[in-house]
Amino acid sequence: MFDPIDVHVGARVKLRRKLLGMSQERLGATLNVTFQQIQKYERGANRIGASNLYKISCALGVSPAFFFEGIDPDMLPVSSPKPPVSEANPTAIGDRKVRQAVEDLIQVLVERTS
Repeated sequence: MFDPIDVHVGARVKLRRKLLGMSQERLGATLNVTFQQIQKYERGANRIGASNLYKISCALGVSPAFFFEGIDPDMLPVSSPKPPVSEANPTAIGDRKVRQAVEDLIQVLVERTS
């Protein structure tokens, strides 16, 4: 099974390439890869490395962000990111002085980022 993000990025490469009327062979030549490799990129069978994604974006006249537009948030990995500083829980700190220092720091950070 292919990673859904790789499939999405590959589909965006294919969409832009076709809109420009560019062949897989021509795009492959700009990356110094075969058209078969471009086919694998476009299907999502092979991941596109950062440097090649940048080269593809230049060849297709778009920013690298173009390839990620429209990604469904449900495709993103389910992991629990660290909470923002404003949601940190200093009450778990046993030492009163350290807890107060952390609370003060959090307050300053919240005020500066708001």
